[in-house]
Amino acid sequence: MTEDEALAVLRGSDPAAAARAAESLWAMWHRSGDPHLDALLRQGIEAMERQDIEAADALFTRLIQVAPAFAEGWNKRATVRFLAKDYAASIADCRETLERNPNHFGALSGQGLCHMALGQYKEAAELFRRALAVHPHLPNARGNLRVALGELVKWN
Repeated sequence: MTEDEALAVLRGSDPAAAARAAESLWAMWHRSGDPHLDALLRQGIEAMERQDIEAADALFTRLIQVAPAFAEGWNKRATVRFLAKDYAASIADCRETLERNPNHFGALSGQGLCHMALGQYKEAAELFRRALAVHPHLPNARGNLRVALGELVKWN
């Protein structure tokens, strides 16, 4: 399955097929084409799983320095920075991810979560809408969109 085919399946009506397509996309996005870069990505993910945020950030930063065009390096560092509650830096890394891969529903949703954490509900709602346009079956995105819209109504 190609990336375009997987993206088309995401937008289909079968949630189980969409889930399989999403797994395929994540697998594609985690492959840089260079085994050394892929190993560095894995090391960063392992550090993140150990909750060693500092080491994970350093590994993903090194990956970005060596391969700035590899979107997943930016996305993983965005995730680490979200976990560290550095939402502005996470948003910046999500933007870099999306520049390289505009269909990256993880970065779209993640950036939305950052905006929510900062009380920027209009921006959050827009990102959740964009995430759902790419992946209508994305878990939690619809609920997050409802929360963001609800907060907008409260404040307007």
